[in-house]
Amino acid sequence: MKITQALHAALVISNIKKSEQFYSQVLGLEKVDRQLKFPGIWYQVGNFQIHLILAATIIPDAVDYEKLGRNRHLAFAVANLEAAKEQLIAHNCPVQMSASGRSALFTRDPDGNIIELSEQ
Repeated sequence: MKITQALHAALVISNIKKSEQFYSQVLGLEKVDRQLKFPGIWYQVGNFQIHLILAATIIPDAVDYEKLGRNRHLAFAVANLEAAKEQLIAHNCPVQMSASGRSALFTRDPDGNIIELSEQ
């Protein structure tokens, strides 16, 4: 087997409006059309997609709240980490700087899914 490309990651969400506000307005991701019958939202990030799927129950899976990067998370590159941090704070999103000292931070979406933003 030879894997040639990552296609998408799926996250479960509990509220489409809250998630859409976070992913569209706070993170600024581009929403794409989806032709599926179950509720959700798809986002395009370069050649990769994020699939947000509505679920009746969300089970938090974070194991280390002191260092969010040691949990399951999605990572995105940003051009300006300070501007990203200011955007998150302006929207009352939690921000945790990377414990490694590198130019990265972690936040959580409305359902607790962890997002890493790293300056590239």
